[in-house]
Formats: sequence, C-alpha cells, structure tokens
Amino acid sequence: MTWWPEPPNWRPVTPTALSIAGSDPSGGAGIQADLKTFAAYRVYGAAVLTALTAQNTRGVRGVQIVPSAFIGAQLDAVLDDLAVHAIKTGMLADDASVRAVAERLARVPAIALVVDPVLVSTSGHALADASTVPALRDALLPLAHLVTPNLAEAEALLAAPVRSRADMQDAARALVALGARAALVKGGHLEGSAYDVLYANGRITELDAPRIAVDSTHGTGCTLSAAVAAGLARGEPLAAAVARAKRYVSRSLARALAVGKGLRPLDHSVDPDENG
Repeated sequence: MTWWPEPPNWRPVTPTALSIAGSDPSGGAGIQADLKTFAAYRVYGAAVLTALTAQNTRGVRGVQIVPSAFIGAQLDAVLDDLAVHAIKTGMLADDASVRAVAERLARVPAIALVVDPVLVSTSGHALADASTVPALRDALLPLAHLVTPNLAEAEALLAAPVRSRADMQDAARALVALGARAALVKGGHLEGSAYDVLYANGRITELDAPRIAVDSTHGTGCTLSAAVAAGLARGEPLAAAVARAKRYVSRSLARALAVGKGLRPLDHSVDPDENG
C-alpha cells in the first residue's frame, strides 16, 4: 500500500471562538467561564483580557483595567493569526476599552459577534464606569450580531424601564433599532419561570423554561453569551445556538458547584449536545 502524506499546508477546520472580557481568578465568571464553555462545546477558545479582578465567590474586591492600547494589541495579535469564527465581548470597563475593541471588530464584520453588556457583578460591584454605556450603544451595538442584556443592562442601554415580559419584548425590538442585528433580553430577575426573549429577523421568539432552584450563583450571563458564540462558531443558526445555549446553562446551573463560601459557580463540564 502506498501512503500519501498530507499536503504541507493542509489544516483541519477547527471551530474557534474568542472571548474579550475580564478575568475572574476564582473561575466562575468572565474569561475563565467562557473558556470552560468553549471547551465543553469542543470549540477552540482564545481570550483577550480587558480587566483583572480580585474576586471570589463572595464578591469583587478590586478591578485593574487593562490599558486600551494593550487590549487592542492583544486583539490584533489574535486576529492576525487565528481563523476566528465567532467573538463574544463581556466586561469592557470604560469608553476607551469599548472603542479599542469596536475599532478592530469593525474591520471583521463577517465574524459573528455576541455582545454581553456586562455592567455590574452578581454581587453588586460596578464593572464599568459611566462612559461605558454610551460607548456600547454608539460604537459596539451596531456591530453586534446579537446583544444579550439582562433586565438592568437593557434598562441602562435604553434609558427606559424593563420590568415585565411585555417590556422585554419592546426592549429587544428597541435594541435592534439601535443597530444590533438581533437581541436576546434575559428575564432571570423576573418572578416565575426562566423567561427570555429573542428578537431576530423581525420576529419575537419566547424562550421559557422551568426555573432551576439554586440559592445563589454567578456566571450565568457570561456562560450564556459564550455558549451562543460557541454555537455560532460551530455553524449553528442563531435561533438554534440561542436555544442550545439556554439548555446548556440550565443543565450547568442544575449542577452548580459548592466550591467556595459564597455564590455557586456553574458546572461547565455538562455536555451541550445532550438531549439535542
């Protein structure tokens, strides 16, 4: 039998996702949660750090913002080398950080972009200053294939109350009117079931699921947006990626880990392809 070697420039296509976010040294949120999620989805994960935090499961003790020029240098290095299929943004602490990222992502409009507008930690610590919201609204939202705010983040972006399911649907439409291609408004802080709203292609899709009974947790928003980005990197249509991501977060939440003395991180090791 004759063995033919692979051509020297042959490479398998590996789905690749990039997270642009802050670091959580205790591993429950931010870059660490994103990379765990990418690994669960069997997607190659890259990361650009926007901030260092001193935090654990009990709260955030301090934040060190990475200079915007170095955020840009990291992003340039990744995009100059890797074939990235999807990107998610998380914590962007100030106007300069947002604009350094937006300037570069505007050059790669074909890469699917999920914008998670992280403003406050689960424990209540501010993760962005007053300049972040207008910068997100003006510079990054128009580049987003999907924006994924919770109720408070949607209120901040729109300067309007979002307190009910009807408000969530209106907010999703308004976020798309601001330039995002699609919006997923998360209703985790509403009473009742775990209700989210996706507005894409001119249509509202309601995603409702039983609420998982966990006393306290964090990292759900980071994980959801990372899971959507991972699905898009794998070539899933947006609606399918969102639905799978919601199931993945629910299963991860049901197995939340008691590893610290405070909030319980998700168990990111669950299989996102389980049960479809």
